Parts: sequence; structure tokens; C-alpha cells
Amino acid sequence: METLVVALGGNALLQRGECLSAENQYRNIATVAGALARLATRYRLAIVHGNGPQVGLLSLQNQAYTEVPAYPLDILVAETQGMIGFMLAQMLGQQTGMPEVSTVLTRIEVDSRDPAFASPEKFIGPVYPPESQQELETLHGWKMKADGRFLRRVVASPVPKRIVDIDAIQQLLARGHVVICNGGGGIPVFEDGNGAKAVIDKDLSAALLARQLKAQKLVILTDADAVYEHWGTSQQRAIRRATPAQLAPFAQNDGSMGPKVAAVSAFVNYSGYPAYIGALDQIEAVLAGDAGTCISATA
Repeated sequence: METLVVALGGNALLQRGECLSAENQYRNIATVAGALARLATRYRLAIVHGNGPQVGLLSLQNQAYTEVPAYPLDILVAETQGMIGFMLAQMLGQQTGMPEVSTVLTRIEVDSRDPAFASPEKFIGPVYPPESQQELETLHGWKMKADGRFLRRVVASPVPKRIVDIDAIQQLLARGHVVICNGGGGIPVFEDGNGAKAVIDKDLSAALLARQLKAQKLVILTDADAVYEHWGTSQQRAIRRATPAQLAPFAQNDGSMGPKVAAVSAFVNYSGYPAYIGALDQIEAVLAGDAGTCISATA
């Protein structure tokens, strides 16, 4: 049986503009649970999820209670892994024919010398009006950057180097479990085992997981149905098949499609196996090559 790594992002847990309530997250997970259950009968399945909105919310709640010093980002990432992993496991476990589902609290080693620590770029949390920048940076010690017309908090996002808990993930997959792991990109830790104040990109983390598991397929699901040429213009066109070299111009650190293209390209170049980018509600069609974008070693 082949191994498949699925990275859930975009509307996997929350539609744009929705309240970040437990009810809304359960409802959104339910829309993809059936398809994941069917895939679990055909693949050894590992699931990675994002946590941008959730870790941002926890950070705000964390700052609101001043009687206790604020928890650092590594602990907040661990909290989101437990919360989202539990919700995914609950919904997936209700599907007919679903194998055992296990959530692994996953640590990811990052380099303490990574330049991301000197130049934070990863957006987390809600948007703010531009005029509030000085107040927020002074009050919370945050670094703020423009996100379109608004302002958002940015944190370091170092490159994932090693999955500390890979043995546990491999053993559970070998026993037939569906494994939820690398949640939110993984809990960032340094070489000495200490936690890092950072958030790891979940797509780069999923690609690393796919490489370490020697997976035959990697699929990144988002709220865009494919990679597009000339996006946002009258000439926009979905790219259905491409090589990493052909998609290289799209692999920019733009906080949107760029990291996804970079992640799948790295996996394809390393393994020679195909990877896919597509919409959450089209996962089976994406894997069949009937939707989304397939990235392969040869055109």
C-alpha cells in the first residue's frame, strides 16, 4: 500500500470571514471527512494541518490575562496541535470503515541560526488598522507588517530540518493507523531541545514528512483550485500539469501560493514521485488528475 501525505489548509477548518468557533471548525472538517475516509482504505494516510487562525487566537487570549506571564509560541503551537488534532480525530473516527486515528504531538527541529529569526515574515492572528501599529508593537512587543490594506502580526518561520517524532509516526502508520501529525507545521525546537519562538510553514513541514516517510504522493489542499498563470487577469489559466522547473517562477515567498509550490517542488525533486495542489472539496479528483495541479519530475 502506498503512503499519502495530505496537508489541509485554507477552508479545511475555517471559511474566510467565519467566526473561529468550535462549531464552525467541526462543520468544515465534516465536509472533507468522507473523502479522507475513502482515501484511508487505499493509502497509508498521514494528515498535516495548518494553525494560523487558531494560534493567533490563542495568542490574543494569552495576552488578555495578565495575571500569568504569556506563554511562548512553541507552547501555543503545541496547544493548537492538541485542539485541532482532537477535532479531526473526532470527526474522522465517525466515518464508516475508518481505521484507527491517532494524533501525534510532533516536534520539528529548526536551526537557531536560521535568518527567519532576524526577519519575521509569517502572518498570524487577525488584521488591524494601519494606524494601530505603534500601539500594538509597544503594548505587546509584536512586530507588525502590512497585509494588503491592513496590518497583521508577523513571527519567525524557520525552515523545518528534522522531525523529532518520526519513529512514532512511522510505527503507527505501519500498524494501519491514520496519523494526524506535524500540526501547524510542528512544534519548533532547537538543536539543544529548547523550544523556539516561531511558527513553521505547514506545507514545508508536510513536504519534509513526505520525504522522511518515503511517501509516494503528497497533496496540498487549499482554497484555490489550482496553480494559475496570470492570476487575477482576464488571461488567467489553470496549470494542470507541470515540472518543478516550469513552476519555479511561482515559488516565491509571497505567503500564499509560493510556499506551496516550493514545498511540492522540493518533494518531487527529492523523491521523483508526483505531488498535487488543489481544492479541499476536490481531493479525489485532484489525486486522479482531473482537477488541481499535478507536479511531476517529467511533463
